[in-house]
Amino acid sequence: MTQLELARAGLITKEMKYCAEFEGIEFERLRALVADGKVVIPRNKLHSLERPVAIGEQMTVKVNANIGTSVGYSSLEEELGKLEVALNAGADAVMVLSTWGNLSEMRREIVKRSPAPVGSVPIYDSAVKAYAEKRNVVDFSEKDFINMVLQHAEDGIDFMTIHVGITKRVLEKLKNSKRILKIVSRGGSIIAGWMIKNNKENPFYEHFDEILQIAREYDITLSLGDGMRPGAIVDSTDPQQLEELFFMQELVLKAYDAGVQVMLEGPGHVPLNEIELNVKLMKKIGLGRPIFLLGPLPTDRGVGYDHIVSAIGGALAGYYGCDFLCYVTPAEHVGLPDAEEVKEGVISAKIAAVVADVARGNRKAMKLEEEMAIARRDFDWNKMFKLAIHAERAQRKFEKMKYTDDGCSMCGPFCAIKITKDFAEEK
Repeated sequence: MTQLELARAGLITKEMKYCAEFEGIEFERLRALVADGKVVIPRNKLHSLERPVAIGEQMTVKVNANIGTSVGYSSLEEELGKLEVALNAGADAVMVLSTWGNLSEMRREIVKRSPAPVGSVPIYDSAVKAYAEKRNVVDFSEKDFINMVLQHAEDGIDFMTIHVGITKRVLEKLKNSKRILKIVSRGGSIIAGWMIKNNKENPFYEHFDEILQIAREYDITLSLGDGMRPGAIVDSTDPQQLEELFFMQELVLKAYDAGVQVMLEGPGHVPLNEIELNVKLMKKIGLGRPIFLLGPLPTDRGVGYDHIVSAIGGALAGYYGCDFLCYVTPAEHVGLPDAEEVKEGVISAKIAAVVADVARGNRKAMKLEEEMAIARRDFDWNKMFKLAIHAERAQRKFEKMKYTDDGCSMCGPFCAIKITKDFAEEK
């Protein structure tokens, strides 16, 4: 039975217990949320998770880090290094989006090494195989779609992006749309290209029942991909994006009936004033299912600093109800991120997640804020660094520019906290 089916049956799994203790809520409350589909716990039955995560309503906002190879940049050692860096920086999950090298071996090794959930995008494998054989990247069969999903399941993948919402109807309307960037989703573009070349319906949609059977057998959480997501601010919240979204409710219900956990993926490029609308609409159409957003990025002009742009958008999205933030690195839109950029991306997204948790009044988040305030009052630097989202840089700076055992070099003898404390003690 899947986590969803067990929760429906009134059973509390060890993953639910772990997540409930981490979140600081009652076991039964989490079980009920999983049973309703409002929370997912991605966990392939073949992956022994040490750090399962609960994603969804009433949970802390989680962060995902994408890693993976590209043409000319393929090293398992490097990807394992990125995995370690991402987890150490605070990522709650990772996605393996490799498009070069031995993809199955890479997935299996990363799943083996990762104590946290691992995600993937199966459609990449078909295109990569075709490209490697010097065929067109959309030159593969319908059966390949299903086989790739099965292969990823057998490799131990915990959650998968399935671009099932790009139907012939949705694609037909794209031709005459006013979009500047028609499709920016790699998986979405591969599927769209296959559909146009073969003049057929999306195999993920046509064979969704088969995919659900695989997902149920391995207890995989399906992330319903937004293949028509806008890739530019000027294309945001347009008819193509919305039509694909409106189609998702049918798929959410089918998955729930099959005992399969699902979450909905959302757009990456959204102006700040449209983030609330997008998040609340996704929650409404998705019947309260968890939302997984890339960024979002409220400007397209932060190239080289997109980790900062996405942190701004991610904090607001989290406040309005986004459950899972996919990080964006400084290398977004210009190149493949290295380990240092992976770290920067995770830290930025983690800051956004914490900001959202605080704004939502999350009990665990507020308790940590209170502890930090007390540590600052008491000049307890070790406690401050322990409570910090990521203390490495702050600690290094503090030790380099140290003023006294109590204060730092920012204010020196004119520290407001110390002056006030000394004055209060004199009274």
